[in-house]
Amino acid sequence: MEFLFILLAIVVVCGVLIGPAMRRRRAGQEVTQGARTAVDPAGAYGFLPAERLDVRLPGPDEELLAAVLEARRTQDWKPAAELLARTDAKTAAELRWQRVQTLAGAAAQELAETPGTGGMWLRHWRVVAPKDAGGAAVQAEFLVQQALRDPSSQDFRMILEEARTVCAEAALLAPGDPVPAIVELGVARGLGASEAEFQSLWERVVARAPQHMGAHLVALRYWSAKWHGSQERADAFAQSAAAGAAPGSLLPALPLFAVHDHLPDVELVPGLYQGVVVSQAIEAARFAVAGAPADHPVLPHVRHLLVWFLVRAERYPEAMEQLRAVDGHIGAVPWSYEQDPVGAYLMYRARAVAGWEQGGGR
Repeated sequence: MEFLFILLAIVVVCGVLIGPAMRRRRAGQEVTQGARTAVDPAGAYGFLPAERLDVRLPGPDEELLAAVLEARRTQDWKPAAELLARTDAKTAAELRWQRVQTLAGAAAQELAETPGTGGMWLRHWRVVAPKDAGGAAVQAEFLVQQALRDPSSQDFRMILEEARTVCAEAALLAPGDPVPAIVELGVARGLGASEAEFQSLWERVVARAPQHMGAHLVALRYWSAKWHGSQERADAFAQSAAAGAAPGSLLPALPLFAVHDHLPDVELVPGLYQGVVVSQAIEAARFAVAGAPADHPVLPHVRHLLVWFLVRAERYPEAMEQLRAVDGHIGAVPWSYEQDPVGAYLMYRARAVAGWEQGGGR
């Protein structure tokens, strides 16, 4: 824990939700150029203006937002602790994972804004309530986020080793909670765990939460060509998970994330987004969205990625359908990978509206 105290005073990071930043794709850079000056269709379609877009969350969670705001305003960690205590690890595992990620990201964002003093509520939480399982999970995720932010740092492995220790502590405090093991997946990826070691950890995760979409998104990164796998291994993992999806599961959307993670830096193939691979992944994701519960915590993540692909594929009516469901919250892939998430989202939204109108839609 002493290491966390030191880390809180020296690390400067940013980001709210999901995982470490990808390499910037030229396509993503193109759409953000001039995004702030693009025509904003908010008035005509009920979309929110730029200043009201929330980059902290992928979708609405008023309880979580209230806890984050209270921690920021007063440095009081108790609302966050009470929120996680009410978020059952068995019946709401997806929601608990997302809340842990967001709270860890909020502490990191405060630290980035006020180095040395920002995010002190997380430190106080761990000091005052060291046996609180939620606090331990948030601390572990906080450490993973910091380490994976800069793998070239000389402290990279030391931070991840500390994170692994805290993951073990969190698991002991809440034996049925899959979140500590999910967080540890990021540790294993960063430390270069062997396939056998990673698979052993993965089996612990699926034993507790076999349909956990968030866990599969974290594991997918290990199998990515950017880390310890390849495009083929990542696709095989995603397709296998999708094939074993239960009714109402979002796992059929996993191949779309695998495709996105392995797109070329430069689009050299004409009609790439209308091709078989992308089209099949889009349809599988749309199927998952249609069958998932409306309040599924990870559903907004899938919808946001669908917006990106549907606009690229020039399927504007379907893109508009997804935009109407998510507009207002943009703390998700792919926008979170951009230097200007709001600008990127506005550009895609404007393109969807323009394409919709040109097609005669209203």
